Amino acid sequence: MSANPDHIPGMHLIVDLYGAIGLDDTEFLDSALRAAAGAAGATVLAGHLHHFGEGHGVTGILLLAESHISIHTWPETGYAAVDIFLCGRSDAHKAASHLHEILRPERVQITEIARGQG
Repeated sequence: MSANPDHIPGMHLIVDLYGAIGLDDTEFLDSALRAAAGAAGATVLAGHLHHFGEGHGVTGILLLAESHISIHTWPETGYAAVDIFLCGRSDAHKAASHLHEILRPERVQITEIARGQG
């Protein structure tokens, strides 16, 4: 990752989604994460999601040229923990907004951390 003088080195969002849908569907979540990366202007290098079995959640990550997006879900409570760390000209907030549209949570809490500030 190269530094971009026009932007901070990275934006890291910790996104808590409450009352979200599709949290036990690996294919749906993979598609949602990839769509969020695309909306952010990020480039997907690789991805892997793992389902923990009937009645359990999913964990997964997209490795991006700009860093990563990861998710861990608890479908029994409708909760998903999402980590969006993007650098360069990609926009972490656009990724978070896209996930909000797709997963339709009742409530969202976002913690923003500007990385590389010094």
